[in-house]
Formats: sequence, structure tokens, C-alpha cells
Amino acid sequence: MEHYYKRDTCRLCGSTHLTTVLSLTPTPPANNFVGADELANKQKCYPLDLAFCEECTHLQLVDVVDPNILFRKYVYVSGTSPVFVNHFRDYASALTRSYAVEKDALVVDIGSNDGTLLKFFKGMGMRVQGVDPAIDIAKNASDQGIPTRADFFNQTVAHEISQELGKAQIVVANNVFAHIDDLSEIVEGIKVLLDDNGIFSFEVSYLLDVFEKTLFDTMYHEHLCYHSVKALKIFFERHGMELIDAQRVDTHGGSLRAIAQLKGGSHPIKNSVNEMIQLESEAGLDKAETFQDFGERIDNIGKELKELLLDLRAQGKRVAGFGAPAKATTLMHHFGIDASLVDYIIDDSHLKQNLYTPGFHIPVLPATVIQTKKPDYILILAWNFAKPIIEKHSDFMTNGGHFITPLPHVEVIS
Repeated sequence: MEHYYKRDTCRLCGSTHLTTVLSLTPTPPANNFVGADELANKQKCYPLDLAFCEECTHLQLVDVVDPNILFRKYVYVSGTSPVFVNHFRDYASALTRSYAVEKDALVVDIGSNDGTLLKFFKGMGMRVQGVDPAIDIAKNASDQGIPTRADFFNQTVAHEISQELGKAQIVVANNVFAHIDDLSEIVEGIKVLLDDNGIFSFEVSYLLDVFEKTLFDTMYHEHLCYHSVKALKIFFERHGMELIDAQRVDTHGGSLRAIAQLKGGSHPIKNSVNEMIQLESEAGLDKAETFQDFGERIDNIGKELKELLLDLRAQGKRVAGFGAPAKATTLMHHFGIDASLVDYIIDDSHLKQNLYTPGFHIPVLPATVIQTKKPDYILILAWNFAKPIIEKHSDFMTNGGHFITPLPHVEVIS
């Protein structure tokens, strides 16, 4: 791949019957923050076109950016968010209880990031192995006692892990199963790793939540897939696996936790799988025109938010952003919210502080600037963490400040 290509087949079933249903504003890779020495360089923007598969109903990005550009120098780590740390603690506990995982069992995490999830499995006496392509993050995780291969997961890596450590009782892949262009290769690798009665558990942004809550900003180049249970069920069956459970969880504004096993495994298939497929059908997620109408809803929110910010600027108000997640790149570019509307963005991650946002080059600063720069309004770009952000910075409102949330709908909180 030369940096980028546009695919013409469905990522899950291989069909060529794809219908373009949504074209968002082209952006740079969503996590490509730059330093002060790079500000003179214009960053390359790539298209963001979404296609619906008329065969298996999968919604997907057809614009594929080289994963080495997206992931080798990654700046997102799970451990900086107390919300996610607690989520992963509960997640690890739920899986080990529900599937009677034995102590000393092997747990492998695909896209293990800083090892936050694996730490909880390790704490319960299990052997753990992470796989993550972000070189620095993988090294730091290993240094912290979570062995992590700095690599992209594939069948070769799976065979090597299996030969060295044996079969895995649990394979997890959280917020990564949407990031991979060749998902068939990943699933075949998982089959190599899994014990006969093992499970593969993964969490992804759930298409039904994206649609119902207009969470279009989760659509960026790292997220190639927007998963529904129906399309996933078909996909796993093609690969000799079966979905046995599907649950809605509240991370990232609404996610899907799906669990699969080798076909004919020992765990029963729960009613939740067909129940979720029924919900998706009732919402029209199996029809292309549903997503064509979705674009109009997005544009209405963008118009309302931009008019609000322009009005505040006209009044001489100081506006900052809070949170520099990847989703902010899509939201700000598609709505045209640039440095003329937002002065700077506050973020708690030291990996992003003192860098500049992709494309618009808005500075990212620590939360201490709330006291020193005293903004009048703060636009919460990490809207899925709005509640803890507002609670943590309640003094800002006590002193007359206002928060704005852009999604699921525009709201000013005073």
C-alpha cells in the first residue's frame, strides 16, 4: 500500500455490491498531532466515504490509510481515563465469572495498548500476552510487567504465541476490531490461538448507537467498520465461528460487546444475538437509504453548533475545547470548527499536551489553563466523558463558566 487506497469490496463478505451512503469532509489521520516544528507543513487529508454492503448489510469506510501511518506512533492510552480503567476492571471480572476461566489460563489481547485490561487478568492469576503495533506504548507496557509484542496481529503472530505459550482460553480485542482492513486474517489468527472451548470477546462502537444518537464523529480513518450484530453473525459463520452473546455497553457513547467461539464450542448461544438483530432491523440498519437520511441529521447538528460558536465569538467570548480524542478531528473538520472558533484544547494526556491538532493545528494544553486563561465557554469534544469532566471542573461553572456538549445534541450547560 502506498499510504492510501480505496477498496471496492465488502470487508466482511467480499461482495462488490457497495452503495456509497455518506461522504464526510476529508481529514488528516485523526491522531496525527504535530509539534511546533511541523506547523509549516500542510498535513495530507484523506477522504471519508462510507459504503453500505447490499449483501450482508455491513457499513464500512472504503478509504484505507496505511496502518503504519495510523498506529506506529499512537498517542492514545487507556490508562489515562479513570472511566476506562474501571470499565476494564469490570470487564475482566465479568468474563472470568461468566466463562469459568481457570487461574493460569492464557489471555491474549489484540491491540492491547498500555496493558490496562491485561493488568486485571494478570491480577486474577492468569498468564497474559499483549499484541500492539504502537512501538513506544508496547515497550512501556512490557516494562510495566505486561509482556507485549510490538506487532500487527496476524496468523503468523498467532502461531508464534501459540507455540510459545499454548492455547488461549480468552482472546480479547477492544476498540480495535473496527480498525483492521483484513478482518478475515485476524479471525483466522484467533482460530489458531483459541482453545477448543475458548472465547473471543471484543468491544466496538455499535452502529445502532451511532445511528440513534448521531455519533458520526466516531467515523475516522482508524475506524474502518461500523459493526452491526447481523453483519458480524454472517461474517463469523463464514469463518467457522459463531456469535454466542451480544450486549450493549455504554462506553464511547454506546458500544457492542460481542462474544464468539469456535463453531460447535461448549458455550450456549444466548437469545441476545437474535434480539439485537431484531432491534437493528426495526431501526432500518439493513437498508442503504437509512444512512443516506443520516447525513441530513448530521448537517443540522453542525449548523446549530457552528451558529452558536459564531454568536459567542461575535460577543467577544473566549471559547476553549476539552478533550482531544480522535473523534474530535472528524467533528471539527466536518463542521468547520477551526482556530477562529476555538482558541485551544484542554487534554489530560501528557502525550498530547503541547502538540497541535491534526489539520487545524489548534494547541493542546493541560487543564491548568482553565485557571490562567479563564475561558468563558468550554466545548466538550470528548463528549462521552462529559459528566466526569463537568464534575471534576465544577469550579469553572461556579465562577460563571459554561460547558457545551456537541453530541448527541447541542446543549449549553451552565
